[in-house]
Amino acid sequence: MNNSLQGYVLDASAVLALLNQETGADKVEQALLLSETCMSSVQFAEITAKLILSGVPTAQVQEIMAELAIPIIDLNEKTALKSAELIPLAKPLGLSLGDRVCLATGLVLNLPVLTADKIWLQMPNVIVELIR
Repeated sequence: MNNSLQGYVLDASAVLALLNQETGADKVEQALLLSETCMSSVQFAEITAKLILSGVPTAQVQEIMAELAIPIIDLNEKTALKSAELIPLAKPLGLSLGDRVCLATGLVLNLPVLTADKIWLQMPNVIVELIR
């Protein structure tokens, strides 16, 4: 992890690795110490959906996310358009709308994206760091 960075855009896979104490959770913990680390509202939706689908009650999901205190960046027109621009590169890699929004958020905010998804390294013009 680059110590000169001010933060990361966190992918849902990174936050879920932290919550599940999987390999790479330590890198996510370090990223949370940086002042500009954040995530898109789309990744927030993905994470909370996974937790609810795994049987965690909604009230507990809210508590977990509040405890993490990760700043949430709302999806706006600029980021939505940037995610659309990524389609020609992302579609052949099988990346979803959520993936593209995360990558676009990193591009718009000029921050690297922290993920567990190795295929993201194949995306040009986006700085991606793996948690494992």
